[in-house]
Amino acid sequence: MKRVYNFSAGPAVLPEEVLREAAEEMLDYNGTGMSVMEMSHRSKAFEEIIQTAEQDLRDLMHIPDNYTVLFLQGGASQQFSAIPMNLMKNGVADYIVTGQWAKKAYQEAQKYGKAVKIASSEDETFSYIPDCSDLPIDPDADYVYICENNTIYGTKFKTLPNTKGKPLVADVSSCFLSEPVDVSKYGVIWGGVQKNIGPAGVVIMIIRNDLIPEETPIANTPTMLKWKTQADAKSLYNTPPAYGIYICGKVFKWLKKMGGLEAIQKRNEEKAAILYDYLDQSKLFKGTVRKEDRSLMNVPFVTGDKDLDAKFVAEAKAAGLENLKGHRTVGGMRASIYNAMPVAGVEALVAFMKKFEAENA
Repeated sequence: MKRVYNFSAGPAVLPEEVLREAAEEMLDYNGTGMSVMEMSHRSKAFEEIIQTAEQDLRDLMHIPDNYTVLFLQGGASQQFSAIPMNLMKNGVADYIVTGQWAKKAYQEAQKYGKAVKIASSEDETFSYIPDCSDLPIDPDADYVYICENNTIYGTKFKTLPNTKGKPLVADVSSCFLSEPVDVSKYGVIWGGVQKNIGPAGVVIMIIRNDLIPEETPIANTPTMLKWKTQADAKSLYNTPPAYGIYICGKVFKWLKKMGGLEAIQKRNEEKAAILYDYLDQSKLFKGTVRKEDRSLMNVPFVTGDKDLDAKFVAEAKAAGLENLKGHRTVGGMRASIYNAMPVAGVEALVAFMKKFEAENA
């Protein structure tokens, strides 16, 4: 078996240890004589899987008791609607637009109330994070929304916005569990798991309890999109993405074994430094993001020549370095180096880039 180094932005690389363990349990999970794929979500075995997963996540993130954890389906994009449906009591929300996904969330929110774009970096192809220290927060705003790490553009909020007392809602899909966070600084912190935690199909919501409304402020909110429905049923209102949750639980165990979020942050910083240090001295490749706003997870870079970029992606693929083509809005290349990407994978990428540069100078 030959494993490639998979730099995909999502669905993305998972820890090999987790995949092997899941493979061993595929036909018989824990003596049940069946796969988790075949198991009733009402069974005692699955109840233990989801409860253990939640507790391990709470341990990893030090989630306070006054926050509810939900494992839902519909992906992060479905929450672009659910968030305003559950939170827009005054009918106003402020959005900081730093990439494609924040932009889509902002556009979706406009269907349900007054969504205000209070800051944006679209003027420079989302290559930086705007100053968010003194924003024109609407006094009636029900929340302030950000996408904390921008997968496509490779930017990351290093300092959270000053929301002037309004709840912060943060989509952390592509930096979930990559470093320690203070959950108490957020009203809602949430994301799809397919980039850093598990297979596509699961979204994890961490919601401060006082923000889960008894009745949603938007009339005719679908039952499935009411957070209270899901919270009261402990994520089991309907059949959840059971196998995905099971894999997430294994990744949480793997992160604990690795030393928790402090240890994984150190590892991620080491990996990112290897790639950024090379980009900063390369004469052929250059990064596309302002240095102080660089993501540890997603690293876009270009040669400045579209044909050369295409040649690089093709030759990298032949060398076992997969999914390096950049998003169409940026072009060039992008290396997503999530938690499960080993240091050796980044070293192999940089070694290939050096070789390519020497051959194409």
